[in-house]
Amino acid sequence: MVTPCDVPVGVITGDNVAKLLKHAKDNGYAIPAFNCTSSSTANAVMEAAAKFNSPVMIQVSNGGAQFMAGKSIKDKNACAAGSVALALHVRAVAPYYGIPVILHSDHCAKNLLPWFDGMLEADEAYYHQYGEPLFSSHMLDLSEEPDEENIAICVQYFKKMAPMKIWLEMEIGITGGEEDGVNNEDVDPEKLYTSPEQVFSVYEALSPIGSMFSIAAAFGNVHGVYKPGNVKLSPERLVRHQEYAKEKLSSDNDKPIYLVMHGGSGSTDEEIQTAVSAGVVKMNVDTDTQWAYWDGLRKFEAENRDYLQGQIGNPKGPDAPNKKYYDPRVWIRKAEESMIERVGVSMEKLGCAGTFPVNKPASGSIPVWNFKPVHHGPLEEAKKMLGNLMKH
Repeated sequence: MVTPCDVPVGVITGDNVAKLLKHAKDNGYAIPAFNCTSSSTANAVMEAAAKFNSPVMIQVSNGGAQFMAGKSIKDKNACAAGSVALALHVRAVAPYYGIPVILHSDHCAKNLLPWFDGMLEADEAYYHQYGEPLFSSHMLDLSEEPDEENIAICVQYFKKMAPMKIWLEMEIGITGGEEDGVNNEDVDPEKLYTSPEQVFSVYEALSPIGSMFSIAAAFGNVHGVYKPGNVKLSPERLVRHQEYAKEKLSSDNDKPIYLVMHGGSGSTDEEIQTAVSAGVVKMNVDTDTQWAYWDGLRKFEAENRDYLQGQIGNPKGPDAPNKKYYDPRVWIRKAEESMIERVGVSMEKLGCAGTFPVNKPASGSIPVWNFKPVHHGPLEEAKKMLGNLMKH
């Protein structure tokens, strides 16, 4: 029985994120990160976390953020606005579920850096007002660029993030397959496997700035869904990364690096366990929960098809109403219930189920607007005024 990590419920940031991820690494479990594209999918993930007594990560991709903002919105800042909208929703309701939530943004390639900049701008504004960033962590995926450029850009952004204690996830080595418009199906197979030297070069560059970072090292991972055995994973390579870093650092810690696993669909339980035991603290989940959400709706439609052909008229009679079947709250809920169960499967596989007993606050004890602005003294206000004057 794992002693629960001493972090608060709701969205956590800064030192609490570091504390939770260290707890995961030290106790041999990983936290699943679920891609969410709506308030419905985010609520399903949090409900599952409460049901399975687990911490959880909610992450938004560039495409998911666009969907959250609205597919018809063509403004260049739409994806950043959609990400902020999802983050604010999660922040507003997460405490009611009684579990800790890490708010994360998913793969950001070089051409998507304006989206990343927009989220950082929101982090900075939120930090100034509330004393913590809007998001808990962000991911930069520059794995398609040369290693030197990849690492240099990560260093540049980590220097901006570290003062706000935002966790950085980066990727070196490429995850195959296709996800959210990023297609690596025809990539050189050799690039699907990251070397210990590559991983350690990231550690050497980022550790002087801060300790709050993790590395998604490729070990044959592929985005999408495949039958177990059809994807050649080599999670034992992650062990070599840790051994190499331990030797280079002359460290007593067998797992000095925080690792992340992408492209987990189709992985066997044994492969997942090997990765977690090697220091993986986060695994991305998207394809499987997408199917689960749809499957809940599919089953509902199949079972109630005769009640979904018109507003009025069903087997009970030509004038019988069907509103209680086509009301979106009914069929969306069926999709959520199916997704909740699949989220629980990931939590069981990663060993995080049962690690954080749900701690829901007493009814009515949480302020509806649960954000407390930081009080800025006269000196701080004077600095702000001076800064504004200098801009002009």
